[in-house]
Amino acid sequence: MPDTGNRFSNFVDIVEKLRSGAGCPWDRKQTTLTLKRYLLEETQETLEAIDSNDTEHIKEELGDLLYIIVLLAQISSEEDHFNISDVINEITAKMLRRHPHVFENSITGTDEELRQQWLSIKNKEKSIKDTS
Repeated sequence: MPDTGNRFSNFVDIVEKLRSGAGCPWDRKQTTLTLKRYLLEETQETLEAIDSNDTEHIKEELGDLLYIIVLLAQISSEEDHFNISDVINEITAKMLRRHPHVFENSITGTDEELRQQWLSIKNKEKSIKDTS
């Protein structure tokens, strides 16, 4: 997937334009609160597509979810909170931390041991955030 980064960047630019003065009135008026409804709807539609095992429909619904996620990040960027790069950095760091068996050459256990490891790391992260 060598072109994925360029395609994603292009999509982010499209969403930014939709929110601009030259963009779409519907997109411009959205807020994080108004998008909650659409996030829930698109998640439900994605689950239904998965249940029906319709790969084309799953692909479409994942795109709709991605749009809502990028739009939420764009609104947050406009409000000087964070941007889509921050979201990607956050999830990348989380995946690296929570998968030491993959990225740190740790010993791989059973599915249950891996689940317990994930929960342990997650709880440790939460307690660090709570004391900050």
